[in-house]
Amino acid sequence: MNQIDLTAIFFHFMALWFVAVGGPSAILPDIHRYVVDVQHLLSNREFAEIYTLAQAAPGPNVMYTTLIGWYLAGWQGALATTIPLLIPATTLTLTVSHFIERYPDAPILRAIRRGLTPITVGLMFAGASVLMRTVSHDWRGYLTTVLTAAIVLRLTCNPLWLLAGGAILGIVGIL
Repeated sequence: MNQIDLTAIFFHFMALWFVAVGGPSAILPDIHRYVVDVQHLLSNREFAEIYTLAQAAPGPNVMYTTLIGWYLAGWQGALATTIPLLIPATTLTLTVSHFIERYPDAPILRAIRRGLTPITVGLMFAGASVLMRTVSHDWRGYLTTVLTAAIVLRLTCNPLWLLAGGAILGIVGIL
């Protein structure tokens, strides 16, 4: 593996976190594009494994960024991918909360909230699309993804059952 430019990763992740409307899932496509397609630091499989491990572990769903950094460069990498999420989140939270407290009924704030909703939904769908293309390599993977999404949307069941079902399909060799 080539020398990893942690400074470039730090600033790229910081720029992404400033536009992470909708949370960590919203910037997943661009993180994937940057570390897999542009920088070639991870393969699709490694990216999917890191993301899956982070989602299966207890804690916030943003842990995938820290794990990417850890995988690439140990503690320094973990810091280079985690600190960027703290700076924009803190800055934007303090700024927005100040304006909401000071001008609670300002039309511009209502318009911003209403305008960010479709952006958030679109970014989350983009993240789901990237993950599906990363881990699904034939019709069985796509079918499993669509069926899982349908089950999640229609039924109220513990998602761990769906994860277990996917694991069993993988162990058996179907996926």
